[in-house]
Amino acid sequence: MSAPLVKVLHRLRELFHNVVATLESMILFPSLFRGFSRRRRKPFLGAHWKRRSLEDFADEVESACSTPLTTRNMADMSEKIRAQFRTCLQDSPCCMLPSYDTTLPAGTEKGTYLALDVGGSTFRVSLIELNGRDEEVRILKVSSAQIDNSVKLLEGTQFFDWMAGQIEVVLREVGVDYGRSEVPLAMGLSWSFPIEQTSHGSGLVVQMGKGFKASDGTVGLELGDLIVQSCRKRNLNVEVAAIVNDGSAALLSRAYVDPKTRMSLILGTGTNMAIHFPVHEIGMSKFGVRPDGWFDYAKHVIINSEMSMFGGGVLPMTRWDEYLNRTHLRPDYQPLEYMITGRYLGEIVRLIIVEAVETARLFHGELPHSMREPYSLDTSIVAFIEEDSSLSLSASAALLQKQHIFPTLPSVEDLRFLRRICQSVSHRAAGYLATAIHSMWCLRNEVEFPTTPITDSLNKESPEITVIESEDSSKNLSIACDGTVINKYPGFQDVCQAYLNKLTEETHPGTGASIRLNPAPESAILGAAVAVAVAVAEKSALK
Repeated sequence: MSAPLVKVLHRLRELFHNVVATLESMILFPSLFRGFSRRRRKPFLGAHWKRRSLEDFADEVESACSTPLTTRNMADMSEKIRAQFRTCLQDSPCCMLPSYDTTLPAGTEKGTYLALDVGGSTFRVSLIELNGRDEEVRILKVSSAQIDNSVKLLEGTQFFDWMAGQIEVVLREVGVDYGRSEVPLAMGLSWSFPIEQTSHGSGLVVQMGKGFKASDGTVGLELGDLIVQSCRKRNLNVEVAAIVNDGSAALLSRAYVDPKTRMSLILGTGTNMAIHFPVHEIGMSKFGVRPDGWFDYAKHVIINSEMSMFGGGVLPMTRWDEYLNRTHLRPDYQPLEYMITGRYLGEIVRLIIVEAVETARLFHGELPHSMREPYSLDTSIVAFIEEDSSLSLSASAALLQKQHIFPTLPSVEDLRFLRRICQSVSHRAAGYLATAIHSMWCLRNEVEFPTTPITDSLNKESPEITVIESEDSSKNLSIACDGTVINKYPGFQDVCQAYLNKLTEETHPGTGASIRLNPAPESAILGAAVAVAVAVAEKSALK
């Protein structure tokens, strides 16, 4: 075969490969091509894909993630998200929901309480001893039981009977008197499922989901009564004195030891924030039916913000975000969550990887079959790669090969590309989270404390910025943080804190105002115990 003919065949094969790659990309990333006819001034992206290097692609990813994160731009986005908060404070049935927790702990509460934490995969029972803010909180006993599929399939009261069995085991190990005296042992419950709460310590069961059958036949029944009745079958004298969600639990647990705590953040698989907020700033329709006299003493209440639902139309999205959102079972439902949480960070990186394989020959142009499945790249792998600072990145290579079988081992260049995009995606997540936190902080400040417009020459272009003119508690706020991403993802909390520092200085220059992210470990069980202590103190004060 002649050399010219070989060259022609080679070019035809290359052309065919380019056409196939483009068609595959159109299927995987239709947002790249949407509206192409309206963007004639821009070159057709696919025409350049074969010539793109990994470094060029990494630069593009980095730019797409970092461009929105100028301090001024983040401050503007914060203000727009705050407008969404204000609107939903008045009438939204889905977010900015007032709880029944009206009082934060004084730090003087003492007592021994049983704390229950019912999650999606684990049930924990703990006996907590509170000795006041100046003394260490003691966890006298903690036991964890896995909620496997057999437990999830327990119908109705059978599930609560199983809970009572776990409670009995813990109390027996602690001592024969706990839960068997004439005075009921007060329990706090951290419940990670929807509930129609009717008071600080009671609520009606609603459909649980997540494969649980416990709500079959119990929907509309009082949750605390179900647990108490199951405990009575075992001669346990207990009462449910407080029911909290994860956000309230985190806030209460940290506020017990740090009086500057007014907000909490959960960032793990999902995200949420709770905030202690003035009752009079919340639309009356949000409260539903409250017990007689509730508004006489309730001046503040902990709000479940459902923060994951905010940020839509405000936080810029990349083409990978758009694809994730469009193919999601609930598109546009939780805009912030889809870009910052453990459930989605790995998927965003995976979508970038898919494109990089097709267009920049990442992994020699061969994507592992297992990585073609949506959500097949766990965020823990992303975190591991980002933390790997070795020159060879051999540990990252070994982990990838263990989780996903590669025909050819990733090269060092491949691994360095992955580390860059992991950093870009996680840093953007930290920046977007900081923006939302700052927005919630500003919302609280504007209703809690008087403000004075800044008039100095440095801020003539931003007349909406205000300075807080009040006590130190407004300037130095503590946020209780719990969840695997905010507390365990390498460097995530530090990056988020750095963005918060820049934002507070941008919007409140020279005031010393600060927002501090503080871990709230074991917040579910500690918060449940503190909630009981607060309820007991309130009951005593009202007598």
